[in-house]
Amino acid sequence: QTESLTPDQVFVGNGSDEVLAHIWLSLLAERPVQTLDTTYGFYPVWAQLYHSTLTEVPVLADFSVDVDALMASEHAVVLANPNAPTGLALTRQKIERLLAGNPDRLHIIDEAYYGFGADTVAPLINQYDNLIVSRSLSKSHALAGLRVGYALAHQDLIEGLNRVKDSFNSYPLDAVAQAAAKVAICDASWQAQSVAVISESRSKMTEGLEAMGFEVLPSSANFVFIKHRTLSGPIVFDGLRQRDILVRRWDKPRVEHWLRITVGTLAQTDALLSACAALCASE
Repeated sequence: QTESLTPDQVFVGNGSDEVLAHIWLSLLAERPVQTLDTTYGFYPVWAQLYHSTLTEVPVLADFSVDVDALMASEHAVVLANPNAPTGLALTRQKIERLLAGNPDRLHIIDEAYYGFGADTVAPLINQYDNLIVSRSLSKSHALAGLRVGYALAHQDLIEGLNRVKDSFNSYPLDAVAQAAAKVAICDASWQAQSVAVISESRSKMTEGLEAMGFEVLPSSANFVFIKHRTLSGPIVFDGLRQRDILVRRWDKPRVEHWLRITVGTLAQTDALLSACAALCASE
């Protein structure tokens, strides 16, 4: 109801990872798929598991999505929007350009983090039958331990997903999870309040880090992607760990000096900024 869709346009699962795995198994197995070279790490895992030929399209120098490069191929597209770990988001107009540009190509838009400020493309589902939107209640709804995810799409696509799911587990969600999920989705005011707290912390974190010489990508998620202009990624990572702050880093050459930091409470943001200030002063 919140998306003006019908029940046969909704697929539910035990977390969005299970939903995406069902999508991959049902619709992408043994087929060519394209995603980004800097994105959610489970996409290559599912591609290998289900024998898809995966093409990783390079993001641009500023980590934004090269829409033209994606449109140049007829392969199915899997995109996280906002992207992880960058936090950058495509506008609805750019995603619609992808959808309209190749109506015979399937597009899976992973909206796990959309609740923190990105456009949703769910309103396009009744217009495009080549679109699947995947969502999670673990992020902006703050119900990570509940393990509830869902997909929105044309009825025929949802029917295909249900056929695969029903072949081995017709009931992935228990009654408690279903009841809690319904309350969470319907309580838009609570979600808005929670997102407002994260947005305030994200702005404070961004401003504070930039003042210390960090480059911070504009984030539409509950994390920021940062790089210090003079200190290497390993130095910053180890320095924060020595100060009891754990962040995420990668060894891939393109992002080896970038870190992803989750946005927490204002108090946690203050602790992070204090640790970063001490680290910068010591180097």
